[in-house]
Amino acid sequence: MLNWFKKKKRQIVASELSKTPLKNIDYPPKILLAWAKAIEGNDQILNWLKENDYEELYMATYAIKLKDDARNWLQANGFAHLLAMINAAEGNESAQKWLLVHGFEILYHIAMAVENEESSWDWIGKNAPLDVYLLAKSIKKVKDDIEENHNDIHSFRKDT
Repeated sequence: MLNWFKKKKRQIVASELSKTPLKNIDYPPKILLAWAKAIEGNDQILNWLKENDYEELYMATYAIKLKDDARNWLQANGFAHLLAMINAAEGNESAQKWLLVHGFEILYHIAMAVENEESSWDWIGKNAPLDVYLLAKSIKKVKDDIEENHNDIHSFRKDT
């Protein structure tokens, strides 16, 4: 029964993504590398992102770590494409399709690489810069750690 609630909630989020006006997410490589380090746990860089007009990346870092308030913030503030990437990386098929339909091919392949799709790792290697590859690796590491904690009875409900 718990899975039904999670699945239903994710479907609702994915179905409403296209209703939100989207803001630009074209970042320089150094910002993507900083975000990757923030995702990996560097709090100084995370706070720097927030203080330097990259609040969406700050919030996306927490959304990756399953924080609902951060997910809601992304949705409400024009960053539904980042939210879709995060949901897609968690196996949400409607978010995966939404990314493709709306032309977010890089976000789609980041999500699918996080989901262990070898073809997406190949695509990133051939079509995206190194900073995108490193970002995908960072997100995958955090998502794998969360999954491991959820499957470990000794660390039940402890997210990274």
